[in-house]
Order: sequence, then C-alpha cells, then structure tokens
Amino acid sequence: MLRVGLTGGIGSGKSAVAARLVERGAVLIDADQIAREVVAPGSDGLAEIVATFSERVLDADGALDRAALGAVVFADEAARRRLEAITHPRVRARTAELTAAAAPDAIVVNDVPLLVEVGLAPTYHLVVVVQAAVPTRLERLVRARGMDRADAERRIAAQADDARRRAAADVVLTNDATLAALHAAVDGLWEQRLLPYERNLRARRVVPATRADVAEADPSWPAQYDRLAARIRHALAPAEYRIDHIGPTAVPGLAADDVIDVQVALPHLADADGPLTDRLAAAGFPRVPGQWWDDPRPAGSGRWEKRLHGSADPGRPVRLHVRAADSPGWRYALLMRDHLRADPDQRSAYLLLKRELVDAAPNAGGSGTARDPWFDEEYLRAEQWAAQTGWRP
Repeated sequence: MLRVGLTGGIGSGKSAVAARLVERGAVLIDADQIAREVVAPGSDGLAEIVATFSERVLDADGALDRAALGAVVFADEAARRRLEAITHPRVRARTAELTAAAAPDAIVVNDVPLLVEVGLAPTYHLVVVVQAAVPTRLERLVRARGMDRADAERRIAAQADDARRRAAADVVLTNDATLAALHAAVDGLWEQRLLPYERNLRARRVVPATRADVAEADPSWPAQYDRLAARIRHALAPAEYRIDHIGPTAVPGLAADDVIDVQVALPHLADADGPLTDRLAAAGFPRVPGQWWDDPRPAGSGRWEKRLHGSADPGRPVRLHVRAADSPGWRYALLMRDHLRADPDQRSAYLLLKRELVDAAPNAGGSGTARDPWFDEEYLRAEQWAAQTGWRP
C-alpha cells in the first residue's frame, strides 16, 4: 500500500489537508491520537510511566498530567529518553497494527507533526508538507485556538523551520489563501499523483523515464536525489551499499532531461536478484523488465551488465542502476560525472550533443548509438584527466 507522510508546522493547516484526504478516500493514522491512546488510563504505557516517574505525573482523576510530565522531562535529557523508550515503541507498534489493517490498495496517510524532527521521512513513499507564512499561522492560532500570541510564537519557534521541512518534502502545499484553494490543491495531488502512484506501486509498474526535452538545470535535483537515496537506504537496511547520484542531473548547472539517475553498488551483480528486487519494488522502485547493460568504453570490449529499476511515482521519474562495485560500468558512471563536473568545456560539448540528438530524434530522448563516437572520445579524455589528477571513484 502507498504510505504518505503528512506534516506541517502548528497553524499551517495540516489538519485541513488530512481531513480532505480522508474525504477523497485515504486511510488516516494520526500520530498524536495514537500517542494519547498508548498512555490512556488503564494502559500499560501509563503504568510504566508512573513506575518510572512516580504518581506526581498523574492528575486528580488518575490520567496523565502532561504538564507535570513535561516539567519533569523538559530540561532532563536522560528523563526524556526514558519517556521516549516507553512511548515510542508503543506508538510504532500501534501504527503498524493500523497500517496492516488497511486494505491492500489503500493510500495510508500518516499525520505526524514531528515527522521531520525525528527523521521519519525515508520510511514513507512520499512526504507532503503543509506550509503557511508565520504571520498567517500566528493569526490562526490566536483567533481559532484562543492561544496567547507569545505562547503561539514559542510553539512555532520550538518546531523545525520551514526550510528544514521543505528539504524533506516531495510535495509542498502552500496554505496562505482560502480553504477552497487548499482543497483544490489536495484534490489535484490525489488525482494526479497519489492515485496513480498507488496503482503503479501495487502493479510494480515503472513510470517511463524517457523525456525528449532537455530541461534547464534545476538546483533542487541534488536535494531530490538525497530524498530518493534515503528511501533506498531504508529499504535495503541493514545492508549498507554505496549509493551515488550519477548522470546529467548530478552535474551542477548542466541542463538535462528531468530524470534522476541513481547508482547502487553491490558486491556481486547476482545480489541484485531475489529479496533485493522485492525490497526496492516495495519502496517504490520496481524492476524494469528485460535485460540491461551499458555500452562499453572503449567500444567493442564486451557489454557491461546491470540491473535497472525505475520509479512508481508519476511525479518523479528515476533510473536506478544496480551495478557490481568496482565493475567497469560502475567506475565509468562515476568518472564521467566527476569529469563533467570538473571540465566546463566538456559540459558544454555534452549539452550541445544532447540538444542535437533531441532535435534529430525527439522520440528517442537523446539516446542511441549516435552518441557513441563522442562518448568514446570523452572516455579517453576522462581517463587522461583521472591519471593527471589522481582521481579515484
């Protein structure tokens, strides 16, 4: 099933987004609600908290006094960690129960206020962040929730800032206008991305990664790669494979087709089959059917075999190349990336060639054997540069 992480600062309108997604058919798991549930009166979670911190954290009715507990753990790191050791496993277990109970074709939205702060982003297929300008958030908190303005300012300052949330976000929903405008944005996200993503994920269907056009360099490509790589690492844990951003989008300032190329290096290519294939598919990176290899450099030296995965997310095409570590194809991908980063003249030459190929055969996306002569020459230039500079992959 598709797992979506939803977060946003206090007063941003995250709850309104969650409610609209439920109206469209999502299954909502509310982290705050679960956190209250696992320490409710009569729960073993509350009993363990009392055993750890004494009855001073209970109110007159025997329920958890959150203010009293906060006073105990706020300035005591060790106490806070003891509390987290009690609550976090229970929250995770209850979340897993609710997720497992959802239908196989469900879109499960996890509403997690501190998703960014506790580093949960890689555990979801997609992270949606709701943001609004701080003055707008303050006005909502004061007007709608009756908060004192100074208290509202402190609450906002205690959370991750907007820049940190945006870095974790695959989708940013801006909520500075009307509720109708927010609903329209949520509806578009549901229809154009979440529904097709879920269908692709369930069918292990890859979004086509061939783009005939050449997009201007996007400064967000490295950050997009970082999010993808974090998901891949999470999916393949506890194994620790080397993962690299390769291809044109890994070269700063270089216009390219808007597809993120990722390389995963395994000890042996045979390790790419079996459980690893299933883990990547479950994380949103299905195997591309067929046999795949790279054209060797220099030409005629035998093909370089690999495995190729793509993305099930219609909003982010990906080519995920799985190669054996230290193999010629693995080394060449890193060498070409680093040489183009270092040589502005060859960056320009590559871009000119790419545009010519797209103009000549727009449906081919700039691929094909017409590139081989230039790439063979570039291989020789790159090897010479590597020898001169002492480059190592």
